[in-house]
Amino acid sequence: MPYEDNKIKVPRFNEESGFYTTKKRSKIMSRIRGKNTKPELLFRKALWAKGIRYRVNNKTLPGKPDVSIKKYKLAIFIDGEFWHGYNWDEKKKTIKSNRGFWIPKIERNMQRDKEVNRQLAEMGYTVFRFWQRDVKNDLKRCLNDVLTYIETGRNDW
Repeated sequence: MPYEDNKIKVPRFNEESGFYTTKKRSKIMSRIRGKNTKPELLFRKALWAKGIRYRVNNKTLPGKPDVSIKKYKLAIFIDGEFWHGYNWDEKKKTIKSNRGFWIPKIERNMQRDKEVNRQLAEMGYTVFRFWQRDVKNDLKRCLNDVLTYIETGRNDW
């Protein structure tokens, strides 16, 4: 699949590239989940309680959405603020260590998110992306956005 922008090159995170990691940092990073995070579970549980059935991390769809509902052609992602560049212009300035790795890494994640959104849209899917903080702090609104879309069957989101 050709990229709209030049694909951002992320340096390898290893000692040969000049990145050193401590045992403590390694342990912290190993605890980071890629799926089944607390906000995802919270959202899925609320969706299930409303009688909406879904698939989790559907490998047949681009980007493996956290939640997908084939019947409504709906893909839902619950993105972590750090990994997906929440408020990026300001956050970028606050990254102090390993900037040579983290800035391209996060910018590539953001670029990939846009590519996945485009691919899903081309397949006729509607994409919802929620920040983890929004799911934690305002689950009702996030859930309502999805339910309103489903109930109205609108395609103008």
